[in-house]
Amino acid sequence: MMVGTVAGLEVEMIDGIALVTISRPEAGNSIDPPTASALNSLWLAAAEDDDVVVVVVIGAGERFFCTGMDLKKTATPGGTPYVVEYLKGQQLSFAPPVDFHKPTLVALNGMALGAGLELALACDVRIAAVGAELGLPEVKIGSMPGQGGTQRLPRLIPRSVAMKMLLTGDRMSASDALRYGLVTDVVEAAELKTTALELAGRIASAAPLAVQAVKTAVNLGADLPLEDALRLEAFLWGSLRETHDRTEGRTAFAEKRPPRWQGR
Repeated sequence: MMVGTVAGLEVEMIDGIALVTISRPEAGNSIDPPTASALNSLWLAAAEDDDVVVVVVIGAGERFFCTGMDLKKTATPGGTPYVVEYLKGQQLSFAPPVDFHKPTLVALNGMALGAGLELALACDVRIAAVGAELGLPEVKIGSMPGQGGTQRLPRLIPRSVAMKMLLTGDRMSASDALRYGLVTDVVEAAELKTTALELAGRIASAAPLAVQAVKTAVNLGADLPLEDALRLEAFLWGSLRETHDRTEGRTAFAEKRPPRWQGR
């Protein structure tokens, strides 16, 4: 797992939490090709690193979380046809992969627009600062969301509310995002990072395999008929039954001590 600063990202490890800060304040913390590549590499590395239990993403400063793709540096027509890039898997990708099993948390410290909101939508838990604004304004520049915005947003909030955002490009306030369940908490800007790390710490204190199994059950079960989803849940529950951590959890409970998870 890379730690340090690379291509507009600052990464640090804090007790099993990979804290990722998008740090391009001069460009509204927007995502240019090097930053997209760095994010893609980060998810791949985090998936393989046993020291990473939870990933938290936040933006630098208090004005911007991420204002989307850097329009000055992203591709324009005239280069390689997109269909070629798509079929070869070469298109820009910066959100956690669908099969990323570790929990992800986003702290929206400011504007989350376009690709910035799509990054947040791809994560498991979203919290926001009081002044944060969320939006998918692509239609205002002759485009459309292309990193999951049209698919994830209507799955997370009422369809008509999502359609209003998508078709107008209008922004949603943090308070409305809380009202519709798009974020779980809204806190003062000065408390956001601390709140995010405290929440991530509570997740990181649980058994890592159990946490990943829960995430898998929710994500895969969402699109299954209930009967099949219950079978999936039972299978995942059973897959934990003989693990070291399940035994350790019960032993620690009986001995009234904190469990020592090993992720196996």
